[in-house]
Amino acid sequence: MTTATVTENTIQSPTSFRYCEQIIVQELADVLDHVDEAQIDALVDLIANARKVFFVGVGRVKLALEVIAKRLAHLGVDTVMVGQITEPAICEKDLLIVGSGSGKTGFPLFIAGKAKSFGAKVARIGIVEDCPMKQYTDLFVHVPAAGKPGSGTKPSQQPMTSLFEQSLLLVGDAIAMSMVRKRDIDLDSLWEYHANLE
Repeated sequence: MTTATVTENTIQSPTSFRYCEQIIVQELADVLDHVDEAQIDALVDLIANARKVFFVGVGRVKLALEVIAKRLAHLGVDTVMVGQITEPAICEKDLLIVGSGSGKTGFPLFIAGKAKSFGAKVARIGIVEDCPMKQYTDLFVHVPAAGKPGSGTKPSQQPMTSLFEQSLLLVGDAIAMSMVRKRDIDLDSLWEYHANLE
């Protein structure tokens, strides 16, 4: 059996890395192509005008938000993860970004309500717009990924809500790249913000 034949057979196998990778890339492209650019532009404006930008989410969504917060910090944005030990008080000059596909997860919902009670702006990146968190949200960024069972969203071949978490991360990276270009930031200059206790 030649190498070419092995490669061809591997690509055709639904359990192969290449086959799975192609499904993931296609699903991501489909979701990101349907994100409303006007909503992203509005979020970039909120970030640019905020004194501090707070982030809240749970599980893998929280991990994606931590990556976004770190990237924006590299651009000079003052970012805070809700719950970090050095978390300051939020006020009316600040922005809370909530990552929640369903918009009804308990902890982010509670935090969104608290943020509004202190006058902060609240932006949510999620799948379902009509949800309990809608009452607290100044801006909703719709990421039409697969959601939890019963959410009415189209299915994904990936397990659980992987597609939303991946899409959330890439939306954050696209926002960061947009900000770099709008501000005409020299990429090499960003290394001054990189952690150096490593």
